[in-house]
Amino acid sequence: MLTIYHNPRCSKSRQTLSLIEEHNQDVQVVEYLKTPLSVDDIKQLLSYLSVSPVEMMRTKEAEFKEQNLKGADDETLINAMANTPKLIERPIVVKDKNAVIGRPPENVLALFN
Repeated sequence: MLTIYHNPRCSKSRQTLSLIEEHNQDVQVVEYLKTPLSVDDIKQLLSYLSVSPVEMMRTKEAEFKEQNLKGADDETLINAMANTPKLIERPIVVKDKNAVIGRPPENVLALFN
């Protein structure tokens, strides 16, 4: 089973979810803006993605600049994502202990095997 951390207003997130459904994959949809992730959830996703916190963030969002996050330490970035879910890159798709960011949406194909 796949889990997608999804924002239905995001075209890449919608495209990724469509790709998952087209390939008949079982999927659990988590709208992370409605159900925010905890600090522990974010740390777990970071380990599954094997990326640094800034690589899992939408650095062009106004909130990133407003919160003065450029050059911030990892703990500050993780807390910012927990407190401002809009900063989390989307979509993130997880299968077991592996995850990908669906940018481009075709990245999700690596989880189908």
